[in-house]
Amino acid sequence: MTNQDLLKIVQDFGSPVYVYDAEKIASQYKRLTSAFKKVKQVKFHYAVKANSNISVLKFLHSLGASLDTVSIQEVRLGLEAGFNPTDIIFTPNGVSLEEIETVAEMGVQINIDNLSILEQFGTKHPKTPVCIRINPHVMAGGNTNISVGHIDSKFGISIHQMPLLLRIVENTGMHINGIHMHTGSDILDIDVFLYASEILFDAAKNFKTLEFIDFGSGFKVPYKKDDIETNIEELGKKLSKRFNDFCGEYGRELTLAFEPGKFLVSEAGKFLVKVNVIKQTTSTIFAQIDSGFNHLIRPMLYGVTHHIENISNPKGKERFYSVVGYICETDTFANNRRITEIKEDDILAFHNAGAYCFTMASNYNSRFRPAEVLWYKSEAHLIRKRETMDDLLKNQVLVSM
Repeated sequence: MTNQDLLKIVQDFGSPVYVYDAEKIASQYKRLTSAFKKVKQVKFHYAVKANSNISVLKFLHSLGASLDTVSIQEVRLGLEAGFNPTDIIFTPNGVSLEEIETVAEMGVQINIDNLSILEQFGTKHPKTPVCIRINPHVMAGGNTNISVGHIDSKFGISIHQMPLLLRIVENTGMHINGIHMHTGSDILDIDVFLYASEILFDAAKNFKTLEFIDFGSGFKVPYKKDDIETNIEELGKKLSKRFNDFCGEYGRELTLAFEPGKFLVSEAGKFLVKVNVIKQTTSTIFAQIDSGFNHLIRPMLYGVTHHIENISNPKGKERFYSVVGYICETDTFANNRRITEIKEDDILAFHNAGAYCFTMASNYNSRFRPAEVLWYKSEAHLIRKRETMDDLLKNQVLVSM
């Protein structure tokens, strides 16, 4: 997509608007498959929570991806998008036994991450295949806000609880067909990830009926110029060899599984906004846009940096701006950022807006959620309409007074 393509999208569909480049998603998927081509059986379960638009899911299905889901609603979206139940894994946290049972009845692979539910489910459904999520207590990511491998994490069954876990499996006679871990996002140190993988391999030796080992994901993508990212090619080379060796030790070929979300869709997305007002104070120039953290909460919630480009004036002289939203709260996207000169009505593009952006949007301040567009085969396709007042009122009930 060129800047002219993006400007035309705003002209045709309005702002703010999310745009996703299908070609970039496909190239990221190809990077993954190429990195692990030496493993005979590999499954990449796309993490639906990253971007759950059904057209994005359908496109990933066409590439050969499977799905990682965390709610029954995501499971149903996957089925609507054309995925077979056997190509979906359900990895929730803190949900009811009833929800897990309902998903299992659909034929979806379930992944259980706490001992209480494991025992209850195993007692009632010993023949249903179950994957177990282990917490290896290794933090492979750099951001503590998005790490889930630490000792106090609510995710996974502690590796130190393995004796109790094995007792539950033995007492219930349940069928364990997979073992799983996820250490968190923004993995940089391949050796740390491989260290966590060794813990998972050791845990896997306790189960004789495994079909797959799921290493989660959390691969880091670059958010700004010269930013560092996970070396997926190095990881593929090193982990593939170790995985193949383990399969030899285990006695049969297992499937290597990953759950990439951000890696596949983050860089494919741009969030386009219009500048409402340029406001200058004694110390700061504010570019106030037609959006807020109701549409893009990551900078405020996680302190994440999104590169911001003025696509209306890409070659202009750079000045320092603080880019802020229209929400009646502090909703700052960038402080004193160097951006080419901005004027009112200019269009700004937030990069890396394909993952955990629209999916975390809300109607705070009674603002409408934006439209979504898929750039596919050099054409813009509307894949979600912009909300209207009817959408805002749809489920509200006016009480007679």
